[in-house]
Amino acid sequence: MEQQKKNFKLVSSKKTRIILPNMFTLIGVCIGLSSIKFAFDGRFEFSILAIIIAAIIDGLDGRIARLIKGVSKVGKELDSLTDVISFGVAPAFIMYFWKLNEFGRLGWLICLIYVVCVALRLARFNVNSEAEPSWRDNFFEGIPSPAGGVIVLLPLVLSFSELNFLNLNYDILVPSLFVIISILLISKIPTYSFKKIVVPRRMTIFLLFTVVLYFGVILIYTFNAIVISGIIYLLTVPISIIHYYRINKRFKTQFNETDDDEDIL
Repeated sequence: MEQQKKNFKLVSSKKTRIILPNMFTLIGVCIGLSSIKFAFDGRFEFSILAIIIAAIIDGLDGRIARLIKGVSKVGKELDSLTDVISFGVAPAFIMYFWKLNEFGRLGWLICLIYVVCVALRLARFNVNSEAEPSWRDNFFEGIPSPAGGVIVLLPLVLSFSELNFLNLNYDILVPSLFVIISILLISKIPTYSFKKIVVPRRMTIFLLFTVVLYFGVILIYTFNAIVISGIIYLLTVPISIIHYYRINKRFKTQFNETDDDEDIL
């Protein structure tokens, strides 16, 4: 009897490794849905914070799954469905309640186009993730949905920040930004994935310090830091394009040289 008690497990260790990252993912979708409720109640600052937290969780769940070897097909599909809700549907509703409702049916059409583009982008990502590993894994095709979801909220975030002195015309900025981000989501423009960054051991302490400092700034200057972070990310897009094509050109050159050697031999 004592032996049976010792061997009894509610969930196997292997199943636990799979459940843990999926729990993070489901928590993220609950937070994403809660952001819509905050926006419906007119508490837009809480909607912004909810989306940011959902984005942080989205960045952690996959890494946790790979770290504890808990990657699964269910988790992969669940993550994509969560992204559609948290970074597609939720930002569209938030911005519709805040500004796009003033455009009537056109505003709703813009929301629909954005959500469809998020869904298409995630469907393409799932298909491409089945490909063989290569240097291209360091780049996304188009901007990722979490980045898109945060960037379309930037006009709203800006309205709460101390940078609002710019006096921008939100009636033009909001729909224009939605259209631009929708195009970038389904485009094939290479953007940094930041998934396979190799940090030398001697630089680990500086990386940890930078991360802590960044989150400290987020806590103290929340909306200002989000706006600046979003602008910096947009500035990395042309840099990533140049970087991608330089690497691609180098690999093509090496491949052609190899083919020439084989022909000679």
